[in-house]
Amino acid sequence: MESFFKNDEGHNVTVNGDRYRAMITNFFIPELNNHDVQELGFQQDGATCHTARATIDLLKDTFGNRLISRFGPVNWPPRSCDLTPLDYFLWGYVKSLVYADKPQTLDHLEDNIRRVIANIRP
Repeated sequence: MESFFKNDEGHNVTVNGDRYRAMITNFFIPELNNHDVQELGFQQDGATCHTARATIDLLKDTFGNRLISRFGPVNWPPRSCDLTPLDYFLWGYVKSLVYADKPQTLDHLEDNIRRVIANIRP
């Protein structure tokens, strides 16, 4: 799943609640539906766009009591190393690979991000 947020002209834009919900509704949930995923939990941090009331309502409707989030049924404990492996390992690892060849343009950076993410295996 690609997670660059761009406007209709292809320019990068800030993630807000509307854009985040559109990504979840139009890309993430359909992608989940393409796989045999049962009882999947969803965890997110406390970013404002993630915790807007409409966003939390959408995620509760989708994941029920398996939502781990600020204002969700299971509260997300900030800075908890046992619950945030992405923060404590993956993002630093991805960043080191993305910047290994020192991308000089936004297109190069985005290509690197796509390549690194596509190569992640369980």
